[in-house]
Order: sequence, then C-alpha cells, then structure tokens
Amino acid sequence: MTNNQHLISILVFATGFLVGCSGSTLDSDTNTPTPMVLVNAGATKTVNEQTLATLNAIASGQTANLTYAWRVSPALTITQDDASVGTATFVAPTTTEELSFTFTVTVTDELGNQGSDSVVYRVMPVNIVPTAVIQVIQHKSLNQNQFPAGYEVVLDAKQSVDADSTTTDNSIVAFKWQQTAGEAVLGGISLQGDSLAFVTPVLEQANSITIEVTVTDEEGAEDSQAVTLSIQSAAETLPEVEAGTSHEVFSGESINLNGTASTTVAAAEPLAAMWLNDSEKDPNIANIAALQTVAVAPTVSSTEKVTFTLRVEDAQGNSVDDSLTVNIKPLPIQPINDTGVILQATNTQIFTEYQGDYPGQDGQRGQDIIHANGLSEKAGRGQQGFDFTRLDAIGDEVDSESTNWSCVRDNITGLIWEAKTGPLTTDIHSNQYSYTWYQAENNAGFAGDELGTAATCSLANCNTSEFIAQVNTQALCNFRDWRLPTHDELLSLVHFGQNTAPMIDSGHFPYTTDNLTQGVWYWTQDSSADGISNEEARNAWAIDFTTGNDNFLNKSTAARVRLVRAGR
Repeated sequence: MTNNQHLISILVFATGFLVGCSGSTLDSDTNTPTPMVLVNAGATKTVNEQTLATLNAIASGQTANLTYAWRVSPALTITQDDASVGTATFVAPTTTEELSFTFTVTVTDELGNQGSDSVVYRVMPVNIVPTAVIQVIQHKSLNQNQFPAGYEVVLDAKQSVDADSTTTDNSIVAFKWQQTAGEAVLGGISLQGDSLAFVTPVLEQANSITIEVTVTDEEGAEDSQAVTLSIQSAAETLPEVEAGTSHEVFSGESINLNGTASTTVAAAEPLAAMWLNDSEKDPNIANIAALQTVAVAPTVSSTEKVTFTLRVEDAQGNSVDDSLTVNIKPLPIQPINDTGVILQATNTQIFTEYQGDYPGQDGQRGQDIIHANGLSEKAGRGQQGFDFTRLDAIGDEVDSESTNWSCVRDNITGLIWEAKTGPLTTDIHSNQYSYTWYQAENNAGFAGDELGTAATCSLANCNTSEFIAQVNTQALCNFRDWRLPTHDELLSLVHFGQNTAPMIDSGHFPYTTDNLTQGVWYWTQDSSADGISNEEARNAWAIDFTTGNDNFLNKSTAARVRLVRAGR
C-alpha cells in the first residue's frame, strides 16, 4: 500500500468512526464538525529558483469523483492539466533572495461539499557566476591585438553577461578595470565604466601591456577576463594615411584629392606628402605636395579609370601609400545649361578657391567649372559654361560684337531667343513693354486676360498672344514659329553665378532688367496649380531676372515677355 492510499484509508476510517459512534458532531470533544471533504496538501518544501516543482494533494469526500482547484499567494502561474487529480506544477521564479509562496488547494465532491488545505514552498536563489567578455576594437591594418605607439585603444566589456539576471538585458551591476602588466597607461582614467579607452605607450622598444576587467552581477558573484596587447616601437609606428574617397567625374571637371595624414609619434614629424597617378594623360594636379589639392580631369574618348596615390613619408624614413580611383567619363552632350555658379562654400563662408572638405558642390561639377579649367569647347561665346551665338534680323550669325543682333541661339539647348531692345526704343521688342498672360489653348481652363489693361505696349491688346502673333507676322530673324517658353526653358537662361541683377548673360541679353523696377518678371507658357478657382487656373508661372526666383502670378498681372523657338 502506498503512503497516499494509507492516508486515505485513515481519513475514511476516522470519518466512519466519528459518524458511527456519535451520529452527530455534538458529542465531539472539540465541538468542531468533521469536514465532509478531508484534504492534505502535503508538508512544507524547499525548491531552487528556475526549477519545475510539483504540487500533490490527496483528499476524501462523500463521493468518489472529486475536483481539485489550486491557487497561490503571492501570484504565480500554476499549470493544472487535469482537475480530477490533485497534481499541478509551477516554475520557481528567478530571485536573489529566499521567497515563500503559499499554495492552497480546494477540493469539491459531486454533492458540492468542499475542503481545503495549504502548503508552503520556499524558493531559494541559486547564483550563476557572470561571464566577463572583452572586445578589442582592432587596428585596421595590423595583426589582431597589435597597435602602434601613441594610438588610442578602446576595450569594450558590454558583451559581458549574467545568465541568471533578473532583468531582461542580463545586466552587470559593476565593472572594474586594472592593468596587470606593462608600461602604465591607465593613469587619470575612469576604471568603472563598461568600456575603457587609453593611449598606448611610446617607447623605443616594442612592448606589451595586459588589461583585465572584473564584472560583478546583482548577487555579488564576480568573473574576470584579461587581454594582452602588443605595442609597436616608436620607430616601427607608421603614419596614418587616407587618400580620400573614390569618385567619378567628366572630362574637364575637378578631381577631389582630399588626403589626410597623421602620426602618433612626435619624433616622426614633419610628414612629407606627394601625389602620384598612373594615367598616361598625366592629369594636371594643382599642388602635388599638398594633402588637399585638386586635379583637372583630362579629355577622354571613353571611360578611363585613373588611380591617384598619396605617398607620405615621416621623419624616421617610414613611407605609407594609400590610393583612390577616379572614373573619368567623356563629357556628354548637355541638354540644358549649367547654373553659372563656380563659387564654393563651407558651412560658414563662400570662396573662389576649391574646397576639398566639401566635395560634390555645383561649383566643382559641370560646364561652368570645365570652362574655368580651360577645357570648354564652345561654338560661340558666353559667360561661364553658357554658349551663345548672336543672330541678325534675317537669322545669320553675327561674329562681330559691335554689330547689332536680333536673336540669340543657345548652342547647348538649341533654342533661339528673342533679343530685347532698350527702354527708349519704340519697336515691339523694347524692354519697357509689358503684357498680361493670354493663351487660347493649353491654359488649364482659363485663357487669361485678353484686354491687357494693366499692361503697357504698342499693340491694341497688350497680351502675350497678341505679342506672339505680331512677332511671327514680323518674321523675327526669319522665323515664324515664336512662342512663350516653358518654365524649364526660361529657367535655363538664369545665371545664378551673378552677384547682382540681371541674372543672365547680359553680354548676349542686354536690357533684361535695365531701368526697370524690382522685380522684373518674364512670363512662361505654364499655368500654375496654385490659384485654382472653379477648376480654372488663374495663375501662371514667371521668372524674375533680378533675383533668379520663380513664382506664380495672376494672369492679369503685367509682366515682360522673351519669346523662344525650337532650334534648327
């Protein structure tokens, strides 16, 4: 017979004896009624943290079938797969001190009679020693755990772990660093952080140092790890050299040679630099002895890869090379003009000189800098990267700058532009005349202002369509397909490199803003989504050649017009 069966037999016998002898509970010595369901939850037990513990109760009621229900204080998760038996389980929680939990089981028979009993489980802490881990941030070009003299080394112990931590991040509560061998390097440094940074000693001979970290978990257990680092002698320590970032340019653009060099050994100063390249075209380098300099990309017929090498030699005779590659591509046919900007900037200032620390600026790329570098091939003339040719009244090229011209051909975009005349002239091209925007088609639902009462011109109706019709009737420069330019076409004439108005190459486009008040807006053919009323676009885009800004104007506004036609 098992212990549980024995206990049940005793419980049944005792119940029957009491009922048989007295027939009631009144004759009991204690006057306590005998429970209809007798329950035994067992004796107090002790278990270790993070272990699976089993609850086991036995009971006897007025029927054979019983239902068991467990609860606990303080709260824990109890697993009870079958309520018809007294067995259940729980997982002892993680703890750093002894914990006590009271489990109570209530047993109910089929007649509704109930009985209960409790048992105490003590959960004991079991500490797992933490694991100390040192990660060494390695030098990029030396062997593992080898460093130059005078170099800052970083040791990281953040990966140290406490397997039985009560927090989710396996936290270590304390770090302590110490040096156990080698030339002293930890003076004046905090030794209680999760990482350590120090500078290696500068000595005549190669040497080694040993650093150790001790980690402590929240229960006071400790673990240590040490790392030994090999340190080069002062004479062995090489300069640190970076040639810069590899990049791609077009023929004639500037190549950014932005090198850096340093040494951690004072006796190795000064450093001498020299730039080398492997191209047979021998790109023109502004200063081969400067760490930061610029080269002009040579003319190529197909993409060529050029390697530039920065060679740095220290005072001890150590020499270090580092290289970058530059892909040089043939200059493509430009569908649009460059901006006219060749100035370059830092975070605070604007310069005419090359700024290697701030690569990729507009003043370093494109037709404007190619022209400044002397490698721009133009069909005509023009400021910066612009390329214009003057045309006379019948459309022939005008070579002499002293001869009058009526139109200007943009040799990059192929567009031909109307030339304006001065404010004292009376022909229809005078810059004193203004027009309201009017366009019978492609007007975004609103044709504009046909009467042009706000404008001033020599026509019956001062609107853009009337002006276009008159110029085509006149056959300016022998062409009859003049029109308003698009926004992008007109913007291509803006010279953003100008410091003052007009923002255009005034040598080819005189009288753009002369004697006119600020700002001097020129219409485009494009309606604006801003200013929609009843699904009609009341505004159109214009460009101010006093500032280079674009904006939308009400179509009844008086503004200037510079007509354009497609190139031949």
